[in-house]
Amino acid sequence: MTSIHSAEQAARPDPRGLLARHPLLSFFVIAYLIAWVVEAPVVLAANGALPAFPPLAAAMLIAAATLGPTAAAFIVTGLTEGRPGVGHLLRRYMQWRIGVRWYLFVLLGMPAVIVLGAVVVPGSIDAFQAPTTAMLAGYPLAFLMTFLLGGPLGEEPGWRGFALPRLQARLNPLASSVVLGVLWALWHLPLFWSGVWTPPTVPNILMFVVMITALTTIMTWVFNHADGSVLITMLMHASFNTFANKIAAPMFPTPLLDEYGLLPVLIGFVATAVVLAVATRGHLGYLAPTAPGLPGRFSIPAA
Repeated sequence: MTSIHSAEQAARPDPRGLLARHPLLSFFVIAYLIAWVVEAPVVLAANGALPAFPPLAAAMLIAAATLGPTAAAFIVTGLTEGRPGVGHLLRRYMQWRIGVRWYLFVLLGMPAVIVLGAVVVPGSIDAFQAPTTAMLAGYPLAFLMTFLLGGPLGEEPGWRGFALPRLQARLNPLASSVVLGVLWALWHLPLFWSGVWTPPTVPNILMFVVMITALTTIMTWVFNHADGSVLITMLMHASFNTFANKIAAPMFPTPLLDEYGLLPVLIGFVATAVVLAVATRGHLGYLAPTAPGLPGRFSIPAA
């Protein structure tokens, strides 16, 4: 009996072996699965297939779904690399010694990119309204809530902490950004049918995919110069989300931007991504890992 049982165990496929052979694929499958399963009741309720959710309950489920990429990162890392890999990922949460200029770009440069994208839209300057004192006073709290519940804390350890280093170990940085950007954008698809996002029209979805891909290119540039810091990408994610929704949208209430709310962000991000791609010849600040093993710690040039 013992020998038969042992033979059956040997013949049974080891899920850890599958994860080890395909860590990136496993990560994306788990990240999508967790988020889409959690969001499914909200989407079904918004489209009449289930009783309506109270707004607070729907918001809590959507916030919980943002944890999918982080959960996937720790599941795959834990099963394939054990405690050392998990510890490495956790340390990058607190990797803050990266140079003041990168904090300035994340906290001030990204809002400036969004504003520059808005002002080129016809009619936006005529419709400009200066931010109110209440908007500015409430910005720090809005930033904190976005950081904790709006995606940065739940997504970035997965997208940038886990996936990007491994993609860049296989592809060039620009191609890695395109692949990750498209997959990151498509991961959001259920939200278009959730009743809390812009309507699921073809222009909105296409603009979102292009916008996120361009944004990913910018984030790759920052990530590589920040030596693989997860913290800076979480702050960057919170910065553009908070500023675009809480400041930029009320500042430029034009009919065109009301209909295509993603337009200023799309313009700003695409223009910036193109400049960075050309200026860095597609390298986006990336150098090969300094040591074999888990990719994600980079030798960064002084410039």
